[in-house]
Amino acid sequence: MSEAISILIPTFNYNVFTLVTEVHRQAANLEIAYEIIVLDDASDSCILENEKIAQFGNTQFIRSEINLGRTATRHQLAENASYENLLFLDADVFPKYDDFLKRFVDILPAAGLLFGGIIYADDVPEADKLLRWKYGHSRESLTVTEREKNIYETVNSGCLLIKKEIFIALNEQLQQQSYGMDLLFKQLLKKHKIAITHIDNPVYHLGLESNKQFVQKALEAVETTVRLENSKLLQPGIRPIQKSYLRLKKWRLLSLFGLMIAPFKKMMERNFNSTHPNLFWFDLYRLHYYIQLKNKHRV
Repeated sequence: MSEAISILIPTFNYNVFTLVTEVHRQAANLEIAYEIIVLDDASDSCILENEKIAQFGNTQFIRSEINLGRTATRHQLAENASYENLLFLDADVFPKYDDFLKRFVDILPAAGLLFGGIIYADDVPEADKLLRWKYGHSRESLTVTEREKNIYETVNSGCLLIKKEIFIALNEQLQQQSYGMDLLFKQLLKKHKIAITHIDNPVYHLGLESNKQFVQKALEAVETTVRLENSKLLQPGIRPIQKSYLRLKKWRLLSLFGLMIAPFKKMMERNFNSTHPNLFWFDLYRLHYYIQLKNKHRV
């Protein structure tokens, strides 16, 4: 059944009822075989709300007794899937279009992986979430044309459709559970020359982290980058932060850069929590941390 689709939603402490309601409505209107599987990663909230999705046909709600982490949760979802076409949706996304599923289904046979894009609401959020919102608008909300300039790096695992065999083979190589493992997943896609098709079919990313949480996650992603480099799993010079580091190293400016940035770190951190967060400073802040970790040669 080449047009059959498994819609897989990992969740942790997030209410997915509205998302499942919409996806189920769209799936039921298509003449295809489908299933929706939600796997709860040992949440301690939103459980009763999410259990209500069992009322929908072709829908399962599974609870893990232990916290598996994102990589293992997605792997278990893939293993449980009945069909070869896997549509992964993060719990905190929502389709932009009423024909979201149809746009994927119409071109299923042609792709190893389909990616429709990530967008953010135009409404400005509260100040505590401005940094994440501004970053998303500037760096992640890309048109098809923009994404096609760098087909692998612009893939976001928050919403992608991929063949089951491909996903399981690649995901098995993601052994760590730390934030930022999408970096390795993208490199594996490129290494194995997986065919990627970018289309206009975005989802809204609704679950904005607080400024503090986003900075913490960004630094954890930097740590993951260095750890993967040290393990020879991630090539140098792929990510913008790696390229910036290599340029500074080539020009012998690493020490000077560190001396220039260090006095302004506290000011930058205050800015990240302000009503006008500066993304250029955010880039410098992360690069400074990356250089510190590279100098230590351990994470």
